Amino acid sequence: MRHTEFWARLDDALGPAYSRTWAELTVLRDLDGRTTQEALDAGVPPKQVWAAVHRQLELPDSER
Repeated sequence: MRHTEFWARLDDALGPAYSRTWAELTVLRDLDGRTTQEALDAGVPPKQVWAAVHRQLELPDSER
């Protein structure tokens, strides 16, 4: 998964107006206590970050 696909999926899940704010402010335990943005900036692969986001948001399997 590329970063562009990650952000498109997050926009679809949360809406483009809120997704960036959520990514900057919400700490995820599955990302070692980092925010989504911090994890991506630290080099965590977008696919791994998306898996953590998917669990956090309890999205349907179809959005995996």
